[in-house]
Amino acid sequence: MASASSASANLREGLRDIGKAASDASANAESDLQALRDDFAKLAAQVADILGDRGNAAWAQAKSRVDDAMADAQETGREAVDAMREVSDNFVEAIDGSLKERPYTTLAIAAGLGFLFGVLWRR
Repeated sequence: MASASSASANLREGLRDIGKAASDASANAESDLQALRDDFAKLAAQVADILGDRGNAAWAQAKSRVDDAMADAQETGREAVDAMREVSDNFVEAIDGSLKERPYTTLAIAAGLGFLFGVLWRR
């Protein structure tokens, strides 16, 4: 019986050692999982910062391009207005010159155009 009780004691001691090892491994696994969670949280924060910075840079670049396009469009609009004023001035000068040189002919042409527009307007 001494050997059975010795074997039983050895078995109990082995089971305690296994339980202690499992407990230690469980504590190590929990600390490893917590460290892994912390690392993922840091990584997520870094990725968010990077995307935020790049997003801000992309926004600034897009805004700059839109501002440049708007400035170009405004300049083109000003040039178009200036060209229309020049054409208008030239047309007025041509009519004034025509009235001074040939007043009756100019009046006849204006009356003819008025009649033509009136006929077309009624249709």
